[in-house]
Amino acid sequence: MQQNVPTTPQSAQDWVGGQKTATGAEFRARKLNTPLDKITRNIAGKRSMTRTRRKRGRYIKAVPLRGRVEDLAFDATLRAAALHQQARRRAALEQPHVGNGAPPAFHIQRQDYHRKVRVRKSANLILFVVDASWSMAVAERMAATKGAIMSLLTDAYQRRDRVGLIVFQKNSATLVLPPTSSVELAQKALRDIPVGGKTPLSAGLTLSLHVVRRERRLHPEVTPLLIILTDGAGNVSMGNLPPQAEAHQIANLIRDERIRAVVINMEHAAFDQGLAFKLAEQMDARCLSLRELHADALYEAVKRELG
Repeated sequence: MQQNVPTTPQSAQDWVGGQKTATGAEFRARKLNTPLDKITRNIAGKRSMTRTRRKRGRYIKAVPLRGRVEDLAFDATLRAAALHQQARRRAALEQPHVGNGAPPAFHIQRQDYHRKVRVRKSANLILFVVDASWSMAVAERMAATKGAIMSLLTDAYQRRDRVGLIVFQKNSATLVLPPTSSVELAQKALRDIPVGGKTPLSAGLTLSLHVVRRERRLHPEVTPLLIILTDGAGNVSMGNLPPQAEAHQIANLIRDERIRAVVINMEHAAFDQGLAFKLAEQMDARCLSLRELHADALYEAVKRELG
């Protein structure tokens, strides 16, 4: 499969054809407070508590050291060594000592070493991946998505979360809104996005994978979440595979890189062939229906996935 992703310029003004949709109603953003997760990261943020390997952050517990010695937890190390002092003293008395030096008063061995586990607040990346091709409920989809993104940005502005938008349509995918917490930039990017054309699903998934990889390199502690709005019916390939097989192959990569995702099925119930559900299965993701796209359900899905 070819690795290049067909994209159009990063501006809604450069899109040709299609119909434009208004931005849906905004709603008061719920706070996405999430519990401590198990992902080890490297930088700070304000939203979710996450473990960090850096020597900054709140020390919450100690674990046995594996690998190189770093950020040693002296209290836990001393407690672990204290359990073996009698046996180690007896063993030391039986061994000849170099020079005239006495054996140490307290014996610490590498097996006693514990390192600190620290937590600090980290930022979330919520990346919308939206099918803008001709299909059922496309105008409703785009309007609702625009409203949801604007609502998330209101909360993200205060909490250093970042929200981005990828749109795929015709033969390409476009990063219409690079990850940002700027409400002004989002308004400009969302205003004139048209809909219409074929469904290059694999291009949209590939571009989302590239964006997340880049964000992880730049911000290793960020927690990404893909919200993919599609009926799952891709009909344009980037390489030689059939469109559905190619899309599922890329979905497997997203799963293998442990990128969390939610698939929102945009197909009308009367015509649904289960393609969105199959796509979600390939990513080990949850699948919601169009009727569950409203504010409450979307926020609950985001909270569950980030938590």
